[in-house]
Amino acid sequence: MDELLTVSGLELARRIATGETSSVTAVEKHIERTEQVNPQLNAVVRDRFEQARLEAKQADERVREGGTGLPPLTGVPCTIKESIALTGMPNSSGVVARAGVIARSDATAVARLRAAGAIPIGVTNVPEITVWTSTFNNVYGRTNNAYDPTRIAGGSSGGEGAIIGAGGSPFGLGTDVGGSIRIPAFCNGIFGHKPSGGLVPGTGQYPEYQGEVLRINTTGPLARRAEDLMPLLRILAGPDGVDSGCERMELGNPADVDLGSLRVVVVEGDGTSRRPREGLRFAQQRAAYALAAMGSSVEMASIPAFRRSQSILAGTLLLAGVDFESAMADGRPFSLRREWGRLIRGRSNHSYPPMLAATMTRLAGLRPKALHRGRDLGRKLGADLEELLGDDGVMLYPMSTRPVPHHGLDSASAFRFTGIFNALELPVTQVPLGLDENGLPVGIQVIAAHGRDHLSIAVAQALETAFGGWVPPSDKVVES
Repeated sequence: MDELLTVSGLELARRIATGETSSVTAVEKHIERTEQVNPQLNAVVRDRFEQARLEAKQADERVREGGTGLPPLTGVPCTIKESIALTGMPNSSGVVARAGVIARSDATAVARLRAAGAIPIGVTNVPEITVWTSTFNNVYGRTNNAYDPTRIAGGSSGGEGAIIGAGGSPFGLGTDVGGSIRIPAFCNGIFGHKPSGGLVPGTGQYPEYQGEVLRINTTGPLARRAEDLMPLLRILAGPDGVDSGCERMELGNPADVDLGSLRVVVVEGDGTSRRPREGLRFAQQRAAYALAAMGSSVEMASIPAFRRSQSILAGTLLLAGVDFESAMADGRPFSLRREWGRLIRGRSNHSYPPMLAATMTRLAGLRPKALHRGRDLGRKLGADLEELLGDDGVMLYPMSTRPVPHHGLDSASAFRFTGIFNALELPVTQVPLGLDENGLPVGIQVIAAHGRDHLSIAVAQALETAFGGWVPPSDKVVES
């Protein structure tokens, strides 16, 4: 693989700014790589290669003109999740009724990336209404894993995970309502950061979540190198005057984190019988040992309330006002019962995952007391974890119960460890820890207290140094 396809976005920006390479070269290399691997992956569902080439020429002209004030990502290619509006690109979120919808303006997060000089080369696939742990829909079809096409790319930012994991993009923009940044990052061996709730505005996306839901459904970066995460987060963060749940936070600097003073809390699971398999437990232990060797104090802990993670997430989401049926209907008449009949007969435009989510949501709504108990338990758990982690602590927590699943509707059962942190609004970084004996990525979640995103990112950078981070997949896999 060409070296330009392996370095960070920051390194690309540095080389472009100093003339070591050009934006035209960097963009063209990533376009060529995308064209090479995308027929197998189906990750990029609409490209803007010609516009990107033009913007790359303009970036190079700006560099040649010299002067100060060059944006930090000038000339660097990237990709955007299709559910996030990018001017001139489709914004269907995998909903058949929205297949012809074209974004007329950029979402806030996209506008901020572009203002920083980044050049989107395309938009990437999602499950319908961004609800599932794998990526497929009736508009674009299925996205495959960068390391094994028989396995899932994760969801809902599955297209982002796959194209970045395959080397076609240095970083991209995703969203996460229950693991949708972290799961694709895990499946494709890259870094993904779910920001603190309320840090990044969610304006300009479909589904058009409102109010409290936007603090749960966070927008954040996926990247092949950890050093990109914090600069991207700084670019994305801050109120936009539209997302009422977004607030200004003082972000720390990962470079200022003293690993010798860091407390690391290791939690091996949620206390149920569904424990991670041995290889994933071993990866977590290796990460803990590595941090201990760097001087961090490491302690084992169990969090009994994690057994109620699913109830906490359900209560928090539903009482915040999430509405899957409206998202599926896109303003049209919609009958859940009728659509189930059509789906069973193979005549529905909808896929199984959002139908299941809508049905479970309706059933859960019949038990309002249970929802309130779940939300109240989540609030207590959130306060307890804030006290446990404080200003100098992180938690290592599993990403999955098993290695990257094969394609199939049972993939959701593997990812029971992610959604709780959306409900608690805590920042989480998914960190790749190399490949297992079958050549599949393994990884770990690193959690910090609210607003302490730099702590989990600092740990990601340290573990990247220790274990190598992203491992480019064999071309024999992505081209087979």
